Amino acid sequence: MDTMMTTGVTMTNNQEMKMMNNIFTVGCDPELFFRNQEKLISVVGILGGSKTNPFPIGNGCAIQEDNVAAEFCIPPANDAKEFVASINFALSDINNRAAKLGLTLAALTASGEFSKDQLNNRQARTFGCDPDFNAYTGEPNPRPRTDNKLLRSAGGHVHVGTDKDIVNVVQTLDLLLGVPSVLIDKDEERRKLYGKAGCFRPKPYGVEYRTLSNFWIWNNKTIEWVYHRVGEAISFCDEFIKEVSPEETQRIVNTINNNDKDTAELLVNKWSLVLP
Repeated sequence: MDTMMTTGVTMTNNQEMKMMNNIFTVGCDPELFFRNQEKLISVVGILGGSKTNPFPIGNGCAIQEDNVAAEFCIPPANDAKEFVASINFALSDINNRAAKLGLTLAALTASGEFSKDQLNNRQARTFGCDPDFNAYTGEPNPRPRTDNKLLRSAGGHVHVGTDKDIVNVVQTLDLLLGVPSVLIDKDEERRKLYGKAGCFRPKPYGVEYRTLSNFWIWNNKTIEWVYHRVGEAISFCDEFIKEVSPEETQRIVNTINNNDKDTAELLVNKWSLVLP
């Protein structure tokens, strides 16, 4: 298609007003790993909380054990400042809990191999069973398979509160977040298992966008970038879906699924995409 998408840096006054009038919230439930000086350490039995009974830590945040990873969730944020503050609060709490155990957070680590002794229990070998879906086919995604039984990965899923068509939102987020993540996210192992284009779960409040790893939670700049790109997607998703060609849609999907950095660069330039 020939028409470029209008991004946050080139919006007209009318477009800025359109963004203000689109009410949305943004939350997240990132996963992260603990480690000592030698290796990654499972949180099973040392962190607390579960999918069915997360442990509240204050400010509307909660933590839980998810397989071998720590996971936190935050309350839905209405602005970028609130989004940043909630994530930093949860990270600080988890970091303090790790420190009391003589451990640290494995920052900027979205995948890694755990030693067999860290996986020697049922929870460490049990993965979430709730299906997620492909926004381009409408079908459930197949369960990831790997021959490496020691490999685990950490997502940085984004929860969007909106009354917009969630498929439109997810496909637009693939362009605004998924494509740039190919250039920004240095971890390439997770994408072999998770993080395919259009990965989502419908939610009562909107949608959970499941393509991103946890790469963006470690820096305020990238946290703000995620928040603002969600706002942009909410504002322009209906327009984008009508204008984008099937060929361009497939190009976006292939770029994410194949971790194609060269095509990601071309798409960033063509669509004037905002990078953090």
